[in-house]
Amino acid sequence: MTCTRLEELPNIGHSIAADLRAIGIDQPGRLLEHSPLALYLHLATPMGKRHDPCVLYTLLAARHFLETGESLPWWKFTEQGRRLLSAHAATLCAP
Repeated sequence: MTCTRLEELPNIGHSIAADLRAIGIDQPGRLLEHSPLALYLHLATPMGKRHDPCVLYTLLAARHFLETGESLPWWKFTEQGRRLLSAHAATLCAP
């Protein structure tokens, strides 16, 4: 299945799609131009507050779908997302 709208991706609803459009991601293929972690961090500005890590897991699920065609629920990416966030936090605290 070729998706032309963000909302056609598994796990991407109207709210997250609107947030992605606010940062210039207007079609599914554009998600592949950035890492899910970079998108998650960039979404902090339009979302106006610290957003839930579930957003990162959702972005990981969307990327997985775009790369493999396999639709998995976002919570299957919880552990991978936690590792990414932990590694990112470690780089911020490194001397």
